[in-house]
Amino acid sequence: MLAVTADEHGSTAPDGPVAVLANPTAGRGRHRGLLPRLLDRLGAADRPVWLLEARSTEEAEAACHAAVAEGVSALVAVGGDGTVHRALQAVAGTTVPFGPVPAGTGNDFALDTGFPADPFAAADVIAAALLQGRTSPVDLARMTGADGTVRWYGAVLAAGFDAIVNERANRMRWPRGPRRYDLAILVELARLRPRRYTLRLDGESHELDAVLVAVGNGACYGGRMRICPAADPTDGLLDVVVGGRFDRRTLMRVKPRIYAGAHVEHPLVRSYRARTVELAAEGITTYADGERALDLPVTITAVPGAVRLLR
Repeated sequence: MLAVTADEHGSTAPDGPVAVLANPTAGRGRHRGLLPRLLDRLGAADRPVWLLEARSTEEAEAACHAAVAEGVSALVAVGGDGTVHRALQAVAGTTVPFGPVPAGTGNDFALDTGFPADPFAAADVIAAALLQGRTSPVDLARMTGADGTVRWYGAVLAAGFDAIVNERANRMRWPRGPRRYDLAILVELARLRPRRYTLRLDGESHELDAVLVAVGNGACYGGRMRICPAADPTDGLLDVVVGGRFDRRTLMRVKPRIYAGAHVEHPLVRSYRARTVELAAEGITTYADGERALDLPVTITAVPGAVRLLR
């Protein structure tokens, strides 16, 4: 099996090539050497494999859109939730099947939708589904910004403290690596205050002060933190979890409980469920699947069966 680049081919038939978006830096590069073997596993579906070329997240997303437009029979993302997020923008709402191979620091979408945690096992599942023509429909969340911009996500949208920390870390130039995120947490903890949110759930309005706000198509974000523990990506609904007027001490006590989903038992945490969520607040940039997304206000809608997974 030979991996070739997409620009060497034109449009394809429905049983044509499989396009692969791979992020060599995912998981801090620990899976970089596995890519040739993963491509071999995917080649077991007896179809050519296109390895998409991209030097940035913007190029990666554009390459996925181009591959889908050219008629590939499937799109596969090798990486973490960020890589999956870029690929989902191209396959959402189409009939092109999709397969995530978990190879990042956070693999929440892949694991929450039933793929094995082992990259080789996931590639085998995808190849077998391709051979058998088998797909499973799964919901996605479609978010629309105030200017009409549309983005899709598969796991969780963060619009509270976690989003604020991510935004702070992305503005910082020092230090590099995980320490930058740790420093951003310390800075934002010192500035912690509840924000006023307007939340409309299927048209019913709520005004609330909150520190944590998450809208989940799936249960997990941030590497298996069960922020929306009851979320089901096949039920056609979004789960909204809101952590209210936490002070610093309460937030630091509650945060570790998110891994088990036990935070929802805290008296300051409220959970909701809706098909459409309208969320507004001043000065918040949201993060979806861990990627910088849209400024509030946004409207988020659960779209049943928006992606067809190869499993």
